[in-house]
Amino acid sequence: MAVNSLNYYLKTVEIMGLPADLPPELSGRAGVFVSLKKHGQLRGCIGTFLPVQSNIAAEIIHNAVSAGTNDPRFWPVKSEEMGELAVSVDVLSEPEPISSLDDLDPHRYGVIVARGQRRGLLLPDLEGVNTVEGQVAIAKQKAGIRPEEPVELYRFYVIRYI
Repeated sequence: MAVNSLNYYLKTVEIMGLPADLPPELSGRAGVFVSLKKHGQLRGCIGTFLPVQSNIAAEIIHNAVSAGTNDPRFWPVKSEEMGELAVSVDVLSEPEPISSLDDLDPHRYGVIVARGQRRGLLLPDLEGVNTVEGQVAIAKQKAGIRPEEPVELYRFYVIRYI
């Protein structure tokens, strides 16, 4: 669905509609991240840690388009690149507050750090992220939070589709 929605958008500049035969597992609501890689390198990643669409399918459709066209770190994906992209979709559990780094495992849980209105999220089981401290440091950096600043911590798990 993520690949089809991005392809559709690149051809029509419109958001694809929901499929008529929506599977039950896509009819609930959850945050979703869509990641694009080209030759093993990140090419785009956009998501929502809480749902903003009516269901998971709509969340995938919108976030796939955003990952391909609105990730500020990259130029928009072009149609001719689509065959070179590997696409993964992470459906997130509801974030739960935690009180200690001991409640994290970078291979099992993603992390959200929060300080005031600033928030940073890092998905679990990412290549090169092997320690809790490293995971939290990256999430803080993404949020613009200095390393020494205290944060509220949340964890979540994902169901990853590749």
